[in-house]
Amino acid sequence: MNVANLQLEGLVMAVASLNNLMVQKGVLSVDEIDLALHKAEANLTGEERAHDDLTPAGRDAVCFPVRLLRMANNARSDAHLPPFSELTRMVGRTKDPYNDQM
Repeated sequence: MNVANLQLEGLVMAVASLNNLMVQKGVLSVDEIDLALHKAEANLTGEERAHDDLTPAGRDAVCFPVRLLRMANNARSDAHLPPFSELTRMVGRTKDPYNDQM
């Protein structure tokens, strides 16, 4: 695997852990984090370049970290976060096709 991919995996899981800690400490709720991540994904997919310059696979790549963080946020328990491999499977199972893929 590419070293950059491993670094991104670590970064995404670190952010997921921080999100989890903020929920545990009462700083933010699961719903507030989910809304912020939903808005981030909407911004990414709503940009013109997302439709003009990126293939559907490219769009999925851009949105993958946000989608994984949303999965981690919504699937977490007070005890732990699901492992990265499980979260990636969850992202894949919930991905809808884009309009140009139908």
